[in-house]
Amino acid sequence: MRSPAPFHGTTILAVRHREQSALAGDGQISVGSTIVKHTARKIRRLHGGEILAGFAGATADAMALFSKFEAKIEEHRGHLERAAVELSRDWRTDRVLRRLEAFLIVLDREAAFLLSGAGDVITPDDGILAVGSGGPFALGAARALVRHSGLDAAAIAVEALKIAAGICVYSNENIVVETL
Repeated sequence: MRSPAPFHGTTILAVRHREQSALAGDGQISVGSTIVKHTARKIRRLHGGEILAGFAGATADAMALFSKFEAKIEEHRGHLERAAVELSRDWRTDRVLRRLEAFLIVLDREAAFLLSGAGDVITPDDGILAVGSGGPFALGAARALVRHSGLDAAAIAVEALKIAAGICVYSNENIVVETL
């Protein structure tokens, strides 16, 4: 007997534009091809609301990573880059952590990073990052909106996620956006 398919699919998008940072995520959780929840919250405010974090991947794994990242943020007194590097290093080298299947996007007013269990700490050239099954669609839409609209970061994030949700079956239009 096979175990059920893991929770799959989402869209998380970070946009740093015009001195504003926004992080948006859809609310859909799917098991295989079945939608099991429409209103999940995949974004958190950390460190007194000064840092935003969002996840794509296995929900339980992401919750464990949120806790670890929050501890790193506190340990490094809110220094985002240092906490991101330390979490990524631990995630890659720790025997238990390296089995976690998720991606994190973390950002503050100054920087944004994509973190993975492979040891990646990636910062975008253009201030835009996306992960999840709808990530490529949201990324493309956000880049176009930054170049060809007068929208602020939050509006770009929402509109880009709506576009992704219209394409990706694992994303929906129940969008949560947080800004700094």
